Amino acid sequence: MSWRVSAPLALSMLGAALLLAIVAATASGAVAIPLRELPSLLWGAPTPENALWRNVLIDIRLPRVLFALVTGAGLAISGAAMQALFRNPLAEPGLMGISAGGAVGAVAAIVLTSGGFWVTAPAAFAGSLAATFCAYAVGRRVPGVAGLLLAGVAITAMSFSLIGLFTFVATDAQLRDLTFWNMGSLGGANWTVLAFLGPWVLLISGWLITQWRVMNALLLGEREAQHLGYSLKRVRARLVLASALIVGPLVAATGTIVFVGLVVPHLVRMTLGANHRLLLPATVIAGALALILADWLARTAVVPAELPIGLVTGLVGGPFFLWLLSRGRRTG
Repeated sequence: MSWRVSAPLALSMLGAALLLAIVAATASGAVAIPLRELPSLLWGAPTPENALWRNVLIDIRLPRVLFALVTGAGLAISGAAMQALFRNPLAEPGLMGISAGGAVGAVAAIVLTSGGFWVTAPAAFAGSLAATFCAYAVGRRVPGVAGLLLAGVAITAMSFSLIGLFTFVATDAQLRDLTFWNMGSLGGANWTVLAFLGPWVLLISGWLITQWRVMNALLLGEREAQHLGYSLKRVRARLVLASALIVGPLVAATGTIVFVGLVVPHLVRMTLGANHRLLLPATVIAGALALILADWLARTAVVPAELPIGLVTGLVGGPFFLWLLSRGRRTG
């Protein structure tokens, strides 16, 4: 079953919901900030009475909400690109081994070095790129996208084996770090991380939006896309590389966050249809909205503690996706 609404209405509703979510998430948390105080805290002069609120807002809350926006947008549009490439609404960036490769790099850094964000993150990024390169180098030898899919599955299986090996030799303290990294978190967000990853992710996401024509052509089939003048080898290479360059750094910074790249594009497609001219920008907004709400729930559900955001996206996204599939089967 699908629900179709007009594109302008859908984009307007998503944009309004995103703005409301940003405001609500910025004001909510272990330290609640009254909504009426937000303008003065952002643009007014600090006072002794609002010093705590201002520090929480500027130094902690705002960079985290904006990083959730960037991360959700990047994961979602990467999922949409993979679904177009594989012509499968169940595809997502993890099929190419991007997430698993990043996990191997991070786990290796935690076990073999002193750890820390600025060691773990580059190692995870390098692992993501290495896994993607291996999957593409092997998979392109098989005609079509089946080779990429099979190579990605093999790389993912090997990655999990390596993760198991590192886990086996890790100390108790390292095991704790591994566990929390694998569950995902936006707790490391700050203005420095946002300054590095924000422009990078948004720039590549913007480029992916410009590729809506070739993604529409891929939906027609590989032969039809070739007849329209597209070189499928180059198209595959560009889409895979762009997705890896988005997801790799995000996995490095946040750990494993599941279902955003799978559920969000699928839900947007059910609402707006498969025309990527509208699907891609709507997916960017919806992905940002979804992860801001997930992070808000992670921060407020068990105050003053905090749930790993990967648990929230898995617990909410998994059953929701199963519900969507069951409705589609009954009405299809």
